[in-house]
Amino acid sequence: MKYAAKRIAMLLFTMVIVSLLAFVAFDVISGDPATAMLGTQATPERVAELRAELGLDRPLLVRYGEWLLGFFTGNLGTSYSYHQPVWDLIAPKVGVTLCLSLLSFVLIAVISVPLGVRSATRRSRGILNGVETLFNQLCMAVPPFFTSILLTFCFSTVLHWFVHGSFPGLGSDFFASLRYLFFAAVAIAIPRIAMTVRMLRSTIADEMGKDYVRTAISRGNDRAGVLRRHVLKNSLVPVVTFLAQTMAEIVAGSIVVEQAFAIPGLGRMLVASIGSRDYPVVQAIIVILAFWVVLAGTVADLINQRIDPRLRLGGGAS
Repeated sequence: MKYAAKRIAMLLFTMVIVSLLAFVAFDVISGDPATAMLGTQATPERVAELRAELGLDRPLLVRYGEWLLGFFTGNLGTSYSYHQPVWDLIAPKVGVTLCLSLLSFVLIAVISVPLGVRSATRRSRGILNGVETLFNQLCMAVPPFFTSILLTFCFSTVLHWFVHGSFPGLGSDFFASLRYLFFAAVAIAIPRIAMTVRMLRSTIADEMGKDYVRTAISRGNDRAGVLRRHVLKNSLVPVVTFLAQTMAEIVAGSIVVEQAFAIPGLGRMLVASIGSRDYPVVQAIIVILAFWVVLAGTVADLINQRIDPRLRLGGGAS
């Protein structure tokens, strides 16, 4: 419990630092939002009036404190472009991007772990091994945006399995929305599946070469049993950590893939808001996406300390 409380406290501290850096950065680079909204022809009096309406005439730390409090209560400010509460704008899109991210993560975990174990324990030889290695390298090299174009052409234009640009909406047709998101999730998952398979193959191979494994097998223990009881368990810590780091790649990939598939999620709104200099929306989205990444790392740490209790004491698995 102490370890979990410590990790949660670190999570909250990290998010405060991230949100503060984002707030200060956008305050610096955005210039004067009131002038940007009104144009250069606006009178100084009108600019000052709008700055007061937006609360921009108050000290930076005061505005940050109010924004941070509002973040936990759902009051993220007002959009400069839409003149609506930021949370009302992004709330429907949070669920879309969350579903896309979780679907991508499930695909990566469910496909890569069995493939990695199989690749490490039943290594192909000769030409087949070369083909597997080449295919793995190609999957790692192909960017999600290019894969998105191929999937859209094959499954939308040719096979008509979904209509590009016509996302049903999670609230109106959940299963049709999942089918639409599935292809986007595949585009995000392909390179990370290849990376996870390679990492898991290397980790298991290293573990299989350790003295305790060779000794257990030489004493007549079943090789498959040694693999299940010892090798896989000792290989889980780096795998869980790697999968947690995958969440950052998924978040980055979702920004690109949502554009390619015309998915109305946070990534697409982020790009549009950057173009329109709608910094309250940009800031809120960045903090939410950062929270997902940091939360994934925290969950991975908690899982790892259950696998290897030595990690609670700051030690590592040998």
